[in-house]
Amino acid sequence: MPSSTMKRAVRVGGASGGFTDRQRSIHDLAKNCEVDVIIGDWMSECTMTIHGAQRTAERERLAKDPRATPGPGFFDPCFMGSLAPALPILEQNKVKLAVNAGASDPDLLAKEVVKKVGELGLNLKVAWIEGDEVTPQFKELRKAGEKFTNLDTGNSIDEWDYEPICAQAYLGAWGIVAAFKAGADIVICGRVADASPVVGAAAWWHEWSTTDFDQLASALMTGHLIECSSYVCGGYYSGFKDLFDGCENLGFPIAAIEANGDAVFTKEQGTGGEMSVGTLTSQLVYEIQGPLYYNSDVTAGLEGINFEQLGKDEIKMTGVKGLPPPPTTKVGITAQGCYQAEFHYLFAGLDYKEKAAWTEKQIRHSMRNHIHKFSKLSFQLIGTPAEDPEDQNSATCDFRVFVQSKDPSTMGVGTMASLGASFTRWCLENFLQSCPGATVTPDMRQSSAKSVYEYWPALLPQSVIQHRAFLEWENNRAIEVPAPKTTQTYPRKQNSYETSLPVDLSSFGSTTRGPLGWVVLGRSGDKASDANIGLFVRHDDEYEWLRSLLTTDKFIQLLAKEYLGHGCQRFEIPNLRVVHFLLKDHLDGGFNSCSTLDGLGKNLCEFVRSKWVDIPSRFLERGRV
Repeated sequence: MPSSTMKRAVRVGGASGGFTDRQRSIHDLAKNCEVDVIIGDWMSECTMTIHGAQRTAERERLAKDPRATPGPGFFDPCFMGSLAPALPILEQNKVKLAVNAGASDPDLLAKEVVKKVGELGLNLKVAWIEGDEVTPQFKELRKAGEKFTNLDTGNSIDEWDYEPICAQAYLGAWGIVAAFKAGADIVICGRVADASPVVGAAAWWHEWSTTDFDQLASALMTGHLIECSSYVCGGYYSGFKDLFDGCENLGFPIAAIEANGDAVFTKEQGTGGEMSVGTLTSQLVYEIQGPLYYNSDVTAGLEGINFEQLGKDEIKMTGVKGLPPPPTTKVGITAQGCYQAEFHYLFAGLDYKEKAAWTEKQIRHSMRNHIHKFSKLSFQLIGTPAEDPEDQNSATCDFRVFVQSKDPSTMGVGTMASLGASFTRWCLENFLQSCPGATVTPDMRQSSAKSVYEYWPALLPQSVIQHRAFLEWENNRAIEVPAPKTTQTYPRKQNSYETSLPVDLSSFGSTTRGPLGWVVLGRSGDKASDANIGLFVRHDDEYEWLRSLLTTDKFIQLLAKEYLGHGCQRFEIPNLRVVHFLLKDHLDGGFNSCSTLDGLGKNLCEFVRSKWVDIPSRFLERGRV
């Protein structure tokens, strides 16, 4: 542990934004980047829902037959592939690790790590964090009358059509701090908040208290920026066309966090991508929900945040303001949902809209006596055949038929198919009376019933959480982590406003009609069923235009048929030239059960950037994004 006189910044490397990330990360950051702590996130709302449901089913199975052989642990199965090669380097270079990888079994994953450490003859100390599983507390509170209002829709959980099976809360950073203080080298978390490993690393290193809110808030935003690894170095960046050189190996980020919370961001040397005001802004506006960013330990105010380019691939962050945390934390409640399936026709050439209408009419006729069995039936025309196409692929679009039902027998090609009563049959039997230029995709597995989970985001009092850190090298000695004593209650709806003193758009001179994305960058994402989008520009005069152009009404107009009418909130981050919108309940239940192709909300921004507006011609003279 650093002494209280050690004032240098703690260097934290971001190794993973999800289980799909590149497995070289921990090893290379530990070996080449002179970091003190590496953090990583292998979890998401999707994977936590799956792990939690599977863990619940396993417990029920073992309760029915205590002699049954326990199944595998419900932690991330990819994590050890990333960690094992790095273990000798972590010990050699004295680098600590804190990761969101334990899912519903952080204790079992910790034992796997201890086993591998022993096999390699190393002396690394392993701890794990408990408390995110709150199913018993959820049941008790619900029995006592708690409504667990949905954060996206505002509905009571009593209005949900599904029976909850498990609940998982988002923990803060102080369990990680306690483990590091006790001497842990590796801390395995189940479901701490995405940024909590960074907050924990900085709070441990700088010996912050639970009420150092400005420092904690800055570390929170640093964690938000680097926890998705290479996103902040050019991944998913609207300006990607300038980063083709080296795009096959984007660097992982490093944040040097000062004692006052300010941070300087860099990246791995000799790798692709960049660390710039643009890439940082892109990641900042990803998955935020308003001018306040809530966490179990602190609330961060975003409207004053600033990024300053110090040099190539070197950016300083200042201006984050801290407030007390809320007395609650987010809880994700999972239920066994319905079943879903999809069937695809492909249309080539002219009259594609008429072909879609023809095919939908035929399929609806085939289903006529069974449509009531489906809770959702959606016909989606995806893509537009090109005019004067250069090849057949560019002349083709996809017609997707999507269904959900609580009855899996209505789907697939199973026994009921022989009776002519299945989703696959109703779609396929129209092929020989279909329109010209129509074909079906050969893989019928998509039309088979797939079980999905439903997800309900709500709030849970932090006071009911049993947050503890366990030290494996001390026979799992537990350290209790109390709930925060200083809290603040915030309105459920964040501050939403139009711009102050908008500029007359005609004052910008002559315009050219074209896509918004010729001059505007941006990023979008999901939080359960909500979708957010932050749009930003490169120059001050462009920001005067953007903030004046993008009123809430104008943004809804650009969304056109994509706007579902569930509510839209707006705020600005002036120093970064950002206009941000939050679309309530936009993603049809969230990723696990979403009926659209954009279940994570990641493509919303590029859709908006493709919409045409009148752009001041002088902006285009500077060059297009």
